[in-house]
Amino acid sequence: MPNPDTYGIYLHIPYCRSKCRYCDFYSAPGTRGVPDEYVTALLRELSKSSRRPDTLYFGGGTPALLRPDQVHRLIKAAAPLPGAEITLEANPDVVTPENLAGFAAAGVTRISFGVQSADDAQLRRLGRTHTAAAAAQAFAWAREAGFREICGDIMLALPYYSIAEFDKTLALLQAGGCTHISAYLLKIEPGTAFGRTPPPGLPDADAAAEFYLYAVQRLAQEGYRQYEISNFACPGHEGRHNLLYWNCKDYWGIGPAAHSCLGSVRRFWPNDTAAFIAGTVQEQYEGPCNAEDYLIMQLRLCSGLNLTEYAARYGVRFDAGQMAFLRHCAASGYAVLDGDTLRLTPSGMIVQNAILEELI
Repeated sequence: MPNPDTYGIYLHIPYCRSKCRYCDFYSAPGTRGVPDEYVTALLRELSKSSRRPDTLYFGGGTPALLRPDQVHRLIKAAAPLPGAEITLEANPDVVTPENLAGFAAAGVTRISFGVQSADDAQLRRLGRTHTAAAAAQAFAWAREAGFREICGDIMLALPYYSIAEFDKTLALLQAGGCTHISAYLLKIEPGTAFGRTPPPGLPDADAAAEFYLYAVQRLAQEGYRQYEISNFACPGHEGRHNLLYWNCKDYWGIGPAAHSCLGSVRRFWPNDTAAFIAGTVQEQYEGPCNAEDYLIMQLRLCSGLNLTEYAARYGVRFDAGQMAFLRHCAASGYAVLDGDTLRLTPSGMIVQNAILEELI
């Protein structure tokens, strides 16, 4: 069972100045920042547990719309353990030297910028409100504020995408001092602006796969080791909070649309900011964290699935037909069977869903 001593808290900050065209995350208008009433609601929920987290993650939305004093109050209430990883997501155009210094003084140890592309025309197409120059400036301010853990996001296979656009974006993140990079394929989600009106110029599935494999190769060449399907880090700079998710450890999510898994039980908050502030909604039961969840999460990791541990945790063993399928995957370059550990290669991660269909 998950180690009860390893624990993270996720605080969802749903407010955004505008909605990106690809985004299907729950969000609310936030042109005036994050209301104090919302912070009070988070503090109300935090007061219900005295368990101290190893990691604290401000996700969104746009958490950098919080004021540093609000961040300070929330960190103090969460009472993270000494040496905890405390991450705050930020858009490059909402940070200043003053608020970055304030976030660092409040206790944030890790800042994560949603850069996505270094091409200004692409950023406008996506509905992003920053420019490449603004991203470079945000990185410089973060370094000046004392941040040593700086993260950046790259979106792959965007409209009219090219290898040159990836290289330009990687160079921007490297120059910015990124110790961690998330690189992931654009997915057109129903209900988004792109879902309603798909943009022209999207690469097909084969081209998207080639962009992903190129990104894996280039990031490795530049010292960013892949440790999860979409995550790459300089050695020792892996994201501890998200590893809790992928290793099915305990985490508590607070805020509308936030999810939790505590004691192998999954819960979620309804998508209703007003009701959350008013305290008229509670976490809802979602279901148990079971063998299927564990399999899906472990195969996202480059460390892979330990078959012996899988059997010990859940009493599940692959049958002869499934093992034959896995040996075929290994022979085809999609997986590695190393003793009792199953790992997907980058090529296998592209077709992960198809592999999982055979195993579940």
